[in-house]
Amino acid sequence: MPACLAAALLSACGSSSSPPALLTGETHSAASAHAAVTVSPLAGTPDASPATQISFLGAPGTHVSDVRVVGSRSGAHAGRLRAYSTGTGESFLPAQSFLPGERVVVSARLGGALRGHVAGTSFQIAQPAAVSQSQFPREPGDARAVSHFASAAALSAPAVTISRLDGRRASPGYLFLAPYQGQGSHGPMIVDQRGNLVWLHPLPDGEDATNFGVQRYLGKEVLVWWQGRIVQVGFGEGEDQIYDSSYRPLATVKAGNGYSADLHTIRLTDKGTAWIDAFVPVRANLAPFHGSRNGVITDGVVQEIDIRSGLVMWEWHALGHIAPDESRTPVSSGRYPWDYAHLNAVDVGHSGDVLITARNTWALYDVDLHSGHVRWRLGGAHSSFRLGPGARFYWQHDGQFQRGGLISLFDNGSEPPEERQSRGLLLRADTASHSATLVRQYSDPSNPLLSASQGNSQRLSDGNWLLGFGRLPSFTEFDPRGQVVFEGSMGRDVQDYTTFLARWRGRPLSRPSLALAGAGGAAIVVSASWNGATDVASWRVLAGASAGRLRAVASSPARGFETTMRMRSSAGPYVAVKAYDRAGALLGTSTTVRG
Repeated sequence: MPACLAAALLSACGSSSSPPALLTGETHSAASAHAAVTVSPLAGTPDASPATQISFLGAPGTHVSDVRVVGSRSGAHAGRLRAYSTGTGESFLPAQSFLPGERVVVSARLGGALRGHVAGTSFQIAQPAAVSQSQFPREPGDARAVSHFASAAALSAPAVTISRLDGRRASPGYLFLAPYQGQGSHGPMIVDQRGNLVWLHPLPDGEDATNFGVQRYLGKEVLVWWQGRIVQVGFGEGEDQIYDSSYRPLATVKAGNGYSADLHTIRLTDKGTAWIDAFVPVRANLAPFHGSRNGVITDGVVQEIDIRSGLVMWEWHALGHIAPDESRTPVSSGRYPWDYAHLNAVDVGHSGDVLITARNTWALYDVDLHSGHVRWRLGGAHSSFRLGPGARFYWQHDGQFQRGGLISLFDNGSEPPEERQSRGLLLRADTASHSATLVRQYSDPSNPLLSASQGNSQRLSDGNWLLGFGRLPSFTEFDPRGQVVFEGSMGRDVQDYTTFLARWRGRPLSRPSLALAGAGGAAIVVSASWNGATDVASWRVLAGASAGRLRAVASSPARGFETTMRMRSSAGPYVAVKAYDRAGALLGTSTTVRG
């Protein structure tokens, strides 16, 4: 079994006029970082961005000086240093971009505890490729599978149908979805476990969201999602959003070094950093892989971003460490680049490593954070482990480290189909015996769902597991024994990259909304809602002859997203609604309208 195969994109003469060759095998640089500092682009990176910064990531107190950056064609580069907000290093920002195809050598002196040490790296600049920016055409969907609200006319929520709910065994919380395609508004959406809308954030036409869920930022629970354009070549171009519990934007996470953040992963850390990915098409000679000599291959890039400063702290390129011959998908022809690896998940470990999921190689990669080398592969053509019965997977998503040395993932099993249904897998990868065994699989034989793309597997705090089936889009929760305790789906043609379940308390700064409609005779129907409010237990209608003289005329327990109540038309014409929590405390009051 080969060790850590890499694919280096190296041009023969550093020229940008001809496509580079693809060489398989480990690529080493003569310059390497000191053991306590990692320099990105990592040594041997074959296709760094022409707009790359040089990142020096180390322990707290790391300082950098005397940076020397020399391009083989562009010569010495001036620039400036900027420190990370974490205090763990600095980035050198060159004043000018590098030239496509050239080789860059970097050296610098370290201060602080590493005073006198020299750190460095050497890498090659990519020959970027332009690809089609067309988006997927919108699928028609089902107009009947959309919820509309009189009091929130701007919201057209894709309906969520709950087909099973065991209230005693299902984990409490809200569902976090990001529907796109089909009918209804596209964007982050929260619903309760009965399918009632809680919050919807409609996005502008042409923009979609993925990876919507609850994470922690600066010690508080926040909402996080990716937002941007999903292009037909198979990746996203956008940025990641962080919102607080009042639905206010806290931060935007953008990819660095001239890239756009991809839709597949966003992970926040307690250090105030974010792990994201980007897809980067580059020119390459694909003849050794039965492709064009003037072809285009898509590299998968992983970055750790300092959220406050926006600086890149660490960067890894699949083409530096995953050989194209590991791919399970044939070389593309025509206008699409070869998406040979298709990275779709990143999970940081506790041993100076990160777990990277590559859909199109059928493998998970444990990557050393310092060197970038692959410590081991699970699955794929060159697995470091013998896969036991039931442990093999295909076209997978969402590889994660779990307690007790286990690894979870969502096994799509398709596309094209290699299995009869998608599964959630819990595996034990034993590095001593080099064997991987199936600990548990989560699937429902009575409802065999096979997801051609997308999907995730979430371990819940009580030991239950939630599977999101991505493209279908359905979701199923299993108890620890593998029994189904909760399941549901959205309408035809709707897609939802991941589905998460979590507790959440939303306290919007906006006011409640209301709408009035005649009900015939002397009655008026009052509709009340409050987008994002999770604490509303009851509503009260106030009416009067003037806006300053209102009295209570009707009330009702809250029922789903929108609650309707009746009042006599003679009680108006001015009307407002008030929202109360379970203890009877006032939460908010709408504006007063004249009927």
